[in-house]
Parts: sequence; C-alpha cells; structure tokens
Amino acid sequence: MKYIVTLIWGFILGQVAFYIGSALEGNAYNFVGASILGLFVALIVIAITEIFPKSKSANV
Repeated sequence: MKYIVTLIWGFILGQVAFYIGSALEGNAYNFVGASILGLFVALIVIAITEIFPKSKSANV
C-alpha cells in the first residue's frame, strides 16, 4: 500500500512541479511529460528506500 501511495503522490507532485516550471519558462504544459517525470521520481524514491532501509537500532 505504501508503494501505491508513493506513486500517487509522485504523480500529483510531478504534475504540480511541471505545471509551475512550464509556466515560469513560458512553455506549454505537457501532461504526458509531467506524468512520466512524477512517476519516475517516485520510483527512484521507492528504490532508495529499499536500498537503504532504516536501521533497527535508531536510538544509538
């Protein structure tokens, strides 16, 4: 479930970031590009959390 939520938030934040970036640069908004960017970043975040898991002794 946490992966699905991460992908959804990645999609949403990718849309927002792409919209603001395209508005600042004066370019047209591209839904497909924003979707790919958001999901790609979300997959990278998921991969990083799997590669570097939390240590069980966090109070050290």
